[in-house]
Amino acid sequence: MLSVYLICVGKLKEKFYQEACAEYIKRLSPYCRLTLVELPEEKLPQDPSQAQIDAALEKESQAIRAKLPPSTSLVCLCVEGRLRSSEELSTLVGTWEHSSAKHLAFVIGGSYGLAERLKGESWVKLSMSPMTFPHHLARVMLLEQLYRAFKIREGSSYHK
Repeated sequence: MLSVYLICVGKLKEKFYQEACAEYIKRLSPYCRLTLVELPEEKLPQDPSQAQIDAALEKESQAIRAKLPPSTSLVCLCVEGRLRSSEELSTLVGTWEHSSAKHLAFVIGGSYGLAERLKGESWVKLSMSPMTFPHHLARVMLLEQLYRAFKIREGSSYHK
């Protein structure tokens, strides 16, 4: 069974996001072994400088790297990532399945995104949309798209 990690900076507080995530995690259970990791967002002052933001992102990156098991393919969600259709994401998951990596990890940053160096280490940079979404909603959207990717792979009518 596939081993998929979802590493998120920031904790879900809103019940409706928690319930939506729980539903998709349950739906994913026949397809992969999903590990959800929530990491705290670094505290920053009200109007942080770019240097303060960069330092916070680097600390968050260190925490993310500490949670990655060996032999992991990293997928960073970021605005400069490539837009992919649901079918392309399904193909990407299938491509990874045949790679030598043992784990697939998707990373969603906090309100300031991800450190450039971490994004440079990724196997794939993925963009959900050119629009801006709260990172909590991006988590729900990613879980749904992962579920859809597996349903596409099995030829289900879920994806129309």
